Amino acid sequence: MSSRSRRTSHSVALTRLAQISALALAATLVGCQSTRQLDESDSVRAHNYQARIKHKPAPLLIKPAEQVPQDVWERMRQGFTLQDSIDVNPRIEQQRLWFASNPRFIESAGERGSLYLHYIVERLEERDMPLELALLPAIESAYNPMAYSRAHAAGMWQFIPSTGRHFNLRQTNFYDGRRDVTASTNAALDYLSRLHDMFNGDWLLALAAYNAGEGTVSRAIERNEKLGLPTDYWNLPLPQETRDYVPKLLALSQVVSTPDAYGVNLNPIANEPYFEAVAINDRLDLSRVAAFADIDEDELIQLNPAFKKRMTVDGPQQLLVPTAKAQLLSASLSNLKPEQLISLQPNKAVFARAVAEAKAPVAARSYRVKRGDNLGSIAKANRVSVRDIKRWNRMSGNSLRAGQVLALRGGNAPSAAGNRVAASSKRSTQYKVRKGDSLYLVAKRFNVEMKHLKRWNPRSGHALKPGQTLTVYLSH
Repeated sequence: MSSRSRRTSHSVALTRLAQISALALAATLVGCQSTRQLDESDSVRAHNYQARIKHKPAPLLIKPAEQVPQDVWERMRQGFTLQDSIDVNPRIEQQRLWFASNPRFIESAGERGSLYLHYIVERLEERDMPLELALLPAIESAYNPMAYSRAHAAGMWQFIPSTGRHFNLRQTNFYDGRRDVTASTNAALDYLSRLHDMFNGDWLLALAAYNAGEGTVSRAIERNEKLGLPTDYWNLPLPQETRDYVPKLLALSQVVSTPDAYGVNLNPIANEPYFEAVAINDRLDLSRVAAFADIDEDELIQLNPAFKKRMTVDGPQQLLVPTAKAQLLSASLSNLKPEQLISLQPNKAVFARAVAEAKAPVAARSYRVKRGDNLGSIAKANRVSVRDIKRWNRMSGNSLRAGQVLALRGGNAPSAAGNRVAASSKRSTQYKVRKGDSLYLVAKRFNVEMKHLKRWNPRSGHALKPGQTLTVYLSH
């Protein structure tokens, strides 16, 4: 077809389109006219019909707010993320089997941790860290802020002296920041964050390094790289304790995720702060403050374990106090007259004796090696380190012979009486409450005083619940 023919055809089409549009416009105008000519009665009927039609409201597309968990355990479960990329693993299953066979370990650790878990979870969430890490003190110390290991690690998070100092945890004769609930928690999360960055965002390697040291993990990675082997945590040649360490945490988090499946009874922990910091400006005796504020003495000590002599000396100018008592104590302290404040301060004689003990020169003593002794057992018994024993005695190796005399300094010399007292103080048992039990009946069953039972279990309350775990200290 020629271009002219195409133009002619296009012109004809446009003409027809114009004609059709004109007809449509005319029809519309006629329709408008007929609408205007409707009589009033028709208009009223149409209005009434429209009024009878009930229009359904459009559904609201607003997502309901997520309900805040009432229980800290549930809050933790919602923040578990370390399991996401882990398949079935026999090393984890082995540790999970141990926890399932020892439910009282988790239950009693949970009771001790109930004072601290909300604080730990809050700090982890602020840093966007996995909430499985809130269970790390259960592996390290069973949430015991006064725990002390043979490697001289102390506190819930088990800092050794040098690492503690590196993270500004002050250690003196009166105060040990490694046992400070808030200071040690923040130091531990600083350390874990640093390890996480050091190992390229791998939390499992960071946890392994927290246990064995970054040097041990780095050397294991370098070895596998040279041999062309995988460098993830599961394939590294690490010490046995470290090989078990991460699986323990992962297994524990699995049990906490579904405790009923493993026969574990986790008492609910209110999802609210258990303690608050109250500012202080003077040296105070914890026992006297507890009596003054009507706070259980053991509970106050468990919240402030860093004050080694139970006096607020050489530490932060604050006390951690149960939330319900904090405001009243703060107001009372600020309104005390000087002569009244004296009643809360350490007894002068007791304080002077504590200062004298702290300043006393370290006495040298000797120890005669017995058959079966080794440096580790001697160091543990005398509360000193193996490294110090070797330095004091200019030893290059670890070999000992029966009858050899070693020079010792510092620490505590063991005594038969001291060993008996220590053994007695450490002997404890866990009791699972049965239906119908009361504090009186449990105390009577174990032949202990009810006030002591309450002090050992500050969060037990007066009404016991079946399945609840109580700690009971027994004498020989």
